[in-house]
Amino acid sequence: MHPTTYLTDTGPGLGLRRTARSWLSTDAPTLSLDGDWRFRLLAGAPGTPGAVGVLPEGEGIEAVAEPDFDDSGWDTLPVPAHWVLQGDGRYGLPIYTNVQMPFPLEPPFVPDANPTGDYRRTFSLPGSWSAAEAVVLRFDGVESRYKVWVNGSAVGVGSGSRLAQEFDVTDLVRPGENLIVVRVHQWSAASYVEDQDQWWLPGIFRSVSLQARPAGGIEDVWLRAGYDDGAGTLEAELRGASFPLTLTIEELGLSVTWDSADEVQPLRLPSVEPWSAEVPRLYDVTVANAAESIALRIGFRTVEIRGDLFLVNGRRVVFHGMNRHETHPDRGRVFDEEFARADLAMMKRFNVNAIRTSHYPPHPRLLDLADELGFWVILECDLETHAFENSGGAHEEWRDNPSDDPSWRDAYLDRIERTVERDKNHPSIVMWSLGNESGRGANLAAMAAWVHARDPERPVHYEGDYTGAYTDVYSRMYSSIAETRSIGRDNDRAVLQGCTAAESARQRTKPFLLCEYVHAMGNGPGAIDQYEDLVREYPRLHGGFVWEWRDHGLRTRTADGTEFFAYGGDFGEVVHDGNFVMDGMVLSDDTPTPGLYEWKHVVAPVGISFDDSGTDKTDAIVVENRRHSADLGDLELRWSVSHDGHHADGGVLDLGEPLAAGSTTRVTRPGRPADDGAETWLTVEAVLATDTVWAKAGHVVAAAQLELSRPATVPAWARSGGSAAQTSPGTGAASFEDGRLSVLAGLPVSGPRAELWRAPTDNDKGSGFGSYDLADPWADLGHGIAAPSSRDVWTDAGLQRLTARTEAVDDGGRHRRLRYAAADSKQALLAEERWTTTGDAEVLRVDLVPTEGWRIHWPRLGVRFALPGSVDRAAWFGAGERESYPDSSQSALVGRFESHVHDLTVDYARPQESGHRSGLRELVLFEGGSPWLRIEAAPDLLRRRPGFTLRRHTAEQVTAAGHPHELPASDHVYLWIDAAQNGLGSRACGPDVWPDHILRPEARTITLRFTPLR
Repeated sequence: MHPTTYLTDTGPGLGLRRTARSWLSTDAPTLSLDGDWRFRLLAGAPGTPGAVGVLPEGEGIEAVAEPDFDDSGWDTLPVPAHWVLQGDGRYGLPIYTNVQMPFPLEPPFVPDANPTGDYRRTFSLPGSWSAAEAVVLRFDGVESRYKVWVNGSAVGVGSGSRLAQEFDVTDLVRPGENLIVVRVHQWSAASYVEDQDQWWLPGIFRSVSLQARPAGGIEDVWLRAGYDDGAGTLEAELRGASFPLTLTIEELGLSVTWDSADEVQPLRLPSVEPWSAEVPRLYDVTVANAAESIALRIGFRTVEIRGDLFLVNGRRVVFHGMNRHETHPDRGRVFDEEFARADLAMMKRFNVNAIRTSHYPPHPRLLDLADELGFWVILECDLETHAFENSGGAHEEWRDNPSDDPSWRDAYLDRIERTVERDKNHPSIVMWSLGNESGRGANLAAMAAWVHARDPERPVHYEGDYTGAYTDVYSRMYSSIAETRSIGRDNDRAVLQGCTAAESARQRTKPFLLCEYVHAMGNGPGAIDQYEDLVREYPRLHGGFVWEWRDHGLRTRTADGTEFFAYGGDFGEVVHDGNFVMDGMVLSDDTPTPGLYEWKHVVAPVGISFDDSGTDKTDAIVVENRRHSADLGDLELRWSVSHDGHHADGGVLDLGEPLAAGSTTRVTRPGRPADDGAETWLTVEAVLATDTVWAKAGHVVAAAQLELSRPATVPAWARSGGSAAQTSPGTGAASFEDGRLSVLAGLPVSGPRAELWRAPTDNDKGSGFGSYDLADPWADLGHGIAAPSSRDVWTDAGLQRLTARTEAVDDGGRHRRLRYAAADSKQALLAEERWTTTGDAEVLRVDLVPTEGWRIHWPRLGVRFALPGSVDRAAWFGAGERESYPDSSQSALVGRFESHVHDLTVDYARPQESGHRSGLRELVLFEGGSPWLRIEAAPDLLRRRPGFTLRRHTAEQVTAAGHPHELPASDHVYLWIDAAQNGLGSRACGPDVWPDHILRPEARTITLRFTPLR
């Protein structure tokens, strides 16, 4: 087929394509073609009308395929690899877009500027392969469309970048040396249906191999292993196999030989152990005949929908899942097994139990690891047409969408067939997904019908089927707390998104899951606990999948060699979607974010609470096993008591017999308050009792705290308001010059300066979802009201440019009244500061009061100090080792912690608000490595405590930077003491901050005591 035709062909691939089959471990002879290939990059697709001159003068359009073609002057390129990630830009650069296409939306056409990579290599075929029934050439992943030749003859055209494609090259190869040539085009008609939210990375990025299919071999095997109350069933589907054939499971003492296809019948195994994501029990199986032996690992499990419940082995599944793209900062989507295993092990350590393979089938070995380590998997087809959502403007959404175009039907069916057939043997896969964000249409319905016919035992998922016309579960993205509750409630009749009343009722009869929620972009997400509370209250709600697991940053260097992780726009793209590709719970350098720690805590599979309502009125610890199937025999429950953050007592709780899944028990509570009235906390942790393949013994799975006692009153030093104990100016730890603080504990310090501004988070910048600030969160299913982003609201109000006017100064600067306001604004923040000397300490009381007329919410409410740049460490007694915010603070357990200043903030891909630590009691600052200053924070009348942030840049400097390396050199360290912070939410691509955590203007008081430590 001519290049112009096959590049714009809307069907599946062409040529000597073979029927899709499982990815199997076989003893059939296999030859890897991975390694260095000869490579050149062309500016366009030879033979297309706009690609005149892309080939050297005199070279024919497909002369590259000829055996005598001279490629000695070409470069070499590794396979697998993306060519744009090789050669330091020599072969072009990556492009990031989310919804928009990087070229005009006129399907099936693509631009003349179509980077095309020519690959050539020779291989030696053993003479023994002459006896093969077939020689199969397999490509596991090539982006985008590609044409293949062997020994000068055309083999075919492959399509489906993340799908395996096999070609029959039996008649084209010969013993000894052979030539393979592959021409890969970055853009093709297939690009329109592969518009996933990720980098466009062309090239042969998965393995290429040859296999000698033996005469009479086993072409394909599907072992369906079911489970029912201790017994297993095993049904074998065999294709292309000669008989006799033997199936063996040595561990079960099973060996059955079938002499013909008619004898192949389901097997009943009276005693097997089930597979689950918590106990991933696998059995090694061999299927063999005289020609071939195939090894598989199977897990006995039964997937079932019963009413509105999704069950595996008869028990409800709750997905605590992540959307997982294949991404690596250096290799892109090239698979590395060591990296993948470490990735999944990290998921296990953070209580992730499920993966949605967004938005395509991953490398097949990833699924082997999911089987082995234990994950529920929703396996997604390589399909997304998101660019068509707004293709026709506001009133013609999804115009020309391939999902409802008959000319694309065969391609859609081919894609789902290759998805299911490759991975059908994996017990971890409990659901098939048709794809992502591809609108609606007959082609999607046809895909669902094909899956239902091929695999009736696993449900079909597709979020875009809002009405539930052809899918088995109800799935949504980013539904609000209010709407999610409405979906879960039996007596709720609210009409759901995209549905009629009847369709809404139908959807409420199905299991519900959030295929994307709590968008993890930058600092956030908020409200994880609110969603989890709903899942525990309403059984129809089966949890969900965070968007997403990992940032997609590409390791890059500036001209001076500074390393950073690039996002959209960093490679000079014409159109791009900025840092929207940096929306993971894990940063590009493998650092888990504070949001991931919050997630781990909230979704923990062990519930630990405290109760005194037992019949004997004994204070008790209530332990709940929230697991699907595993008991708690692998865990140890450790308790400890602290007084004012210092360890006082501890031990191990005795639960008796291992607590079964779904069960709850009560244990007498240990520990008692301190005799001296100190603040006392009981902490209980569920930890691994022994090593596992994903974590060491002692790894914390779940934790909870109970406050046993707190100081009875506000401390005496904070009660007087300062006037009675005040001494003459300048005799304490603070010195003032020109009415302002100039020295504190012997070092130059300025402040306090009242602040309302914070460097906007990615969620603060989001406006695609409604605002809750002025909305009823329970109305309209909680969608909020159309409003500018919080960042824009705050910027318009001038919160980033407040100026101060001093209204009064007394006692040489120890008592000041100031008014902070922005130019052209009547609204202001009034601040009154009072310094008091008590012994060798200084007490500061700051009253912050808004004037009338404020109609917006605030980012923060606090004060800032500028400290010397030599301040290098901090130790604190407060809520949490990591940053926390009002709607992301469940994991912030009270204790004593210490950190270097550099580690107190998170290097999010785009600098933003970071580092706030809540519930401050005491903060010790170190200067030059030794303690310098102690700061104690008093609670207010309502027992609210401030939080602190310590970082080397002002909020304004952080706001101005696009990447961490763009932050300027700093001679200071800045300390914020915040009475309050606004919540985080998920509004970068999800709901706004819940009203409970929105900071509306209010008066607050901050009371601090500063004590020199040298």
